Formats: sequence, structure tokens, C-alpha cells
Amino acid sequence: MTLPARPILTLEAASLIVDAALAAGRAHAMMPLSVAVLDAGGHLVAFKRETGSGILRADVAFGKAWGALGMGMPTRLLRDRLADRPSFQAALAVASDGRMVPVPGGVLIRSEGHVVGAVGISGDTSDKDEFCAIEGVRAADLVPDPEEPAPNWRASKL
Repeated sequence: MTLPARPILTLEAASLIVDAALAAGRAHAMMPLSVAVLDAGGHLVAFKRETGSGILRADVAFGKAWGALGMGMPTRLLRDRLADRPSFQAALAVASDGRMVPVPGGVLIRSEGHVVGAVGISGDTSDKDEFCAIEGVRAADLVPDPEEPAPNWRASKL
């Protein structure tokens, strides 16, 4: 039996996502960003950190992408679902060895209906990070999940 071919996330697409996400951040005068793109297996494919982005931002960006992949949902939805479940949130932190960051900015990347990876961004507010992630995925002609940023992302403040 031959398994059907599934789409994959290429280095070229991941690099385009990173560059487009950073460009979106610059276009909206955001704080310096760190952007991590993981494939469906959770492996880092592309990463960039803007000058001035704090040293923990890389880990936070990775954790947002990793959390989205690990739970199969964007991190905004994950945050919302965990808001009144602190025990489960603590259990997920332990189960993931602290790698999961359940706040907006972790966006699933879909192609032909399949999750092919995730992008995580850290540097500005979580809602602004998520906006840039969505813009990056769109620029690569892939489908972001969520498809739209939070309604008031522009007004979010640190």
C-alpha cells in the first residue's frame, strides 16, 4: 500500500514566512521581533531575531510555535481554553518540559487542509506578534490558523 503524498513545509516557504513577518512588524513600527518556523514534526526550519530583540524572545517564539503544534490549535485559542483551567495549564507546562507558551503568537501553517508547521513570534504584544505571524504565512501562499488576527490587535499595549 502506498501512502498518499502530503504537503510539506519547505525551507523556501519557511524563509519567506520569517521575512514577511518581520516586514509586517517593521511596517507597523513594532518592537524588535524574533520569528521561529517549525515543520509539522516540531523541528526548527527557519529563525531570525531582529537586532534589539531580547535574549529570551527566541525561546518564547519557539514555545509559541511548539505549543500550537503540540496541541493542534493556535495559541490564542489555547490561551482562551486554558484561562479557567489552571491545573491543566500547569500539567501541560510539566508535560512539555516548559517548552509550551500558551499566549497568542503561535499560528499553525496549513496546506491542502494539512498542518505542515507552525510559526511563533515574540517581541511585541502577543496580539501584534500573532498579526505578523498570520501575514507571514499568507505571504508564502499558505493558510494561517487562525486566518484572522484578534479584532483589536492594533490597540494592544505592552
